[in-house]
Amino acid sequence: MTTLTVEILCSEAAIFSAAESQHPEPLLYGITDGKAVGTYLEQKFRLYLKQRYEFLDGNSASGIDFPGILVDMKVTSVRQPQSSCPFKSARQKIFGLGYSLIIFVYEKTDNSTIRTATLNILHTIYVSAERTADFQMTRGIRNILDNEGNKDDLLAFMFDKNLPNLGKLRSAGFIKNWSLG
Repeated sequence: MTTLTVEILCSEAAIFSAAESQHPEPLLYGITDGKAVGTYLEQKFRLYLKQRYEFLDGNSASGIDFPGILVDMKVTSVRQPQSSCPFKSARQKIFGLGYSLIIFVYEKTDNSTIRTATLNILHTIYVSAERTADFQMTRGIRNILDNEGNKDDLLAFMFDKNLPNLGKLRSAGFIKNWSLG
C-alpha cells in the first residue's frame, strides 16, 4: 500500500470533497451542531484514506490527525466558522503551530423531502506549517520592528495581546535573550 504524503493528502482531499458534496447523508439530517458535523467529516475522510494509503493515525494524545506528515485536519461551516483557537502557547501564536493544516469549509443543506443532508464542500485549503502563526500578531511584531521598536515595545505589545503562556517564554529564557539585531 502507498504511504500517504502531503501531496497525496491534498490531491485526495480535493477528490473526496467533490464526491462528498454530491452525497446525501441521512445521519446529518437536522443536525445543527458544527462539532458533530466536523467529527463526521473527519472520520469519513480518514476512513476514505485508510482504504487507499498507509499512514500513522493521530489521536487525542498526539493532538494532530496525521502525525506522520505533521498535518491536522479542521472542518468548519461557511455560515458559522469555527471559533476555537488552535494556539496553545505564545510560541505557537508567534512562530506557528509546528504542523500544517488541511481545512474543509462546507455549507450544509437539509432536504426535508428525503430527510438527508448534503455537505457542499466549498473550499479545501492546505496551510503549510510556516504559515500557521497568528497573522495579526506577526503583522504587529513586524510593524514594531519596521518602526525601529525595541524589546520593551515588543513585550508591551505581546502582553497587551494577552498571549497564552507568555510567562513560559520568559522563564525559558527566550525573552531575556532576545537579540533584535
